Amino acid sequence: MNTATLRLALIASLLFNLGVLAALGWQQLAERASASGTPLLVRELQLDDRQQRQWQDIEAPFMLELNTSTLAIQQQRNQLIDHIFAEQLDAELIRAAQSTLAELQNRQQQLVIEQLLREREILDASQRQHLARLLMRQSPQRSDVETLHNE
Repeated sequence: MNTATLRLALIASLLFNLGVLAALGWQQLAERASASGTPLLVRELQLDDRQQRQWQDIEAPFMLELNTSTLAIQQQRNQLIDHIFAEQLDAELIRAAQSTLAELQNRQQQLVIEQLLREREILDASQRQHLARLLMRQSPQRSDVETLHNE
């Protein structure tokens, strides 16, 4: 190997190692933050004790319902994929599975909206504005399909 190739390999290795170290550092920071037992959003909005109690009262049932909803959506999505790639194509089964999936997604969206409305009642005006900004800054996640087709 020539010197330029070795130098390039060394730089690539160094960058990779730095990336790994940065990821481990970030993970430790995240673990320390979550080890406090206080959810990030509670800390971010600086909820007082009363607000934290109210938040906890509505958060646990919401997360349980959201997780159940997410699982149902994943199962229905898988069923739709199975229908799309079945040996015998059945357009009616595909339409029915798609309709059910859309209904489940719509219910989940409604669930989230209802939770945000409950949270809104707990927060003061400044906290509501802060939460709204946090939500607006979230970028929509790329779907797995987009990732598979673009990478």
